[in-house]
Amino acid sequence: MPELPEVETVRRTLEKLVSGKTIESVTVRLPRIVRRPDDPEAFAMLLAGQTIRSIGRRGKFLRFVLDDYVLLSHLRMEGRYGVYPAEEPAENHTHVFFRFTDGLELRYRDVRQFGTMDVFPIGEEWRSEPLHKLGLEPLDESFTVQALRNAIAGRTTKLKPLLLNQEIVAGLGNIYVDEALFAAGLHPERTADSLTRSELNRLHEAIVQTLTDAVNAGGSSIKSYVNGQGEMGMFQQQLNVYGRKGQPCVKCGGPVEKFVLGGRGTHICPACQPVRKRKR
Repeated sequence: MPELPEVETVRRTLEKLVSGKTIESVTVRLPRIVRRPDDPEAFAMLLAGQTIRSIGRRGKFLRFVLDDYVLLSHLRMEGRYGVYPAEEPAENHTHVFFRFTDGLELRYRDVRQFGTMDVFPIGEEWRSEPLHKLGLEPLDESFTVQALRNAIAGRTTKLKPLLLNQEIVAGLGNIYVDEALFAAGLHPERTADSLTRSELNRLHEAIVQTLTDAVNAGGSSIKSYVNGQGEMGMFQQQLNVYGRKGQPCVKCGGPVEKFVLGGRGTHICPACQPVRKRKR
């Protein structure tokens, strides 16, 4: 599933490709992709004639800001966007077409068909699902050590499932939680209330640095992720633990291990991320 760095990379790419373009018409071939309004024809009517003013991101959601509306798009497992000449044949599993007045089309393709789209009047999206419950934005200046401390204070939840909770920190997923915890030297089964002040500082720094490095590398192409121009991300070449079961740790040389925590495959170096008892 695309996480914050991949979605941010798509955002930056699409900002260059489609910002300023006016939507002439919209075609929806798979109605369940569209959640709000729940009528694909109404969805298309709202967007026709609207110009894309900017493209933002909140957590893992893309925000297409138009004249009067905001289109929220979640890529889920394998959703991807691409810009094509309108006359070019569409690939299989292309479900939504945004035709522009200049003859180009923004197309949404999703083999797994889990992606979602919602349209709101501008401003209303912040007060409604799916954005209104999202937690801290980890690449925003508001994501301070104190903000993270306040978000997890007193919680007895294990670190990995806590960081995967989008109501705590928005945008983190399996890859970058594993990488951030390794960088911070913290075992994913540690509980939030067991962290010392210095450990919390390390965790905060590791989250920001890991995500920043991943964005700069264009994200990670682990399975099928590509940006809006069909280009792969390169951060997978910098992964320290994720997907490296049995390989030597980049810090100590010991073997990377994998186990399941909260139903998610989890990668650690047991030497660099020791389990410690809960503080008293």
